Amino acid sequence: MKGKWAEGIRPRNFAWVIKDQLAVCERPGGYGDSHRRVRRQEEIIWLRQQEFDIVVSLTAAPHNLHNYDELRLPYLHRPFPPQDDIAASLDRLFNEMQTMLDQHRRIIIHRDELGDHVSGLIAGFLVWTEMVPEVPKAVVVTESIFGRQLGPLARRIVSEAEKLTSHSPAS
Repeated sequence: MKGKWAEGIRPRNFAWVIKDQLAVCERPGGYGDSHRRVRRQEEIIWLRQQEFDIVVSLTAAPHNLHNYDELRLPYLHRPFPPQDDIAASLDRLFNEMQTMLDQHRRIIIHRDELGDHVSGLIAGFLVWTEMVPEVPKAVVVTESIFGRQLGPLARRIVSEAEKLTSHSPAS
């Protein structure tokens, strides 16, 4: 590949949470009626070109995850929110994220769209790791990253994450 094709295109709503370590974006290729196979491929190429080590997909269904294999980009599929206990799911996911960050791996997290599920997860992670230990400050930081207010679902996720802080690696 040469030129622009070799670089791919930046995924929609891409944002760094922790510069050069942890980022979020909309599902590569979009979702629903706006999903485009070629766009998905170009966005995965861009992620690979940016040297992301792993994609964490929070989508409910495993649709299109095989594309990461085809383009040699490792991924984890962690449907969120889960059907079962949200606290257990958060604890597992936060521990996996922390382990990857400790290993200096560059992580990109996506769900179909960047809504309350992802913003709540990120705010909860900031509280859980004690990077931003106070929930109100974590909410403000996350709202700044996402450029939108956290809704009721996101706030519920943060509340669940706060209950787990006594188990976080910083405690």
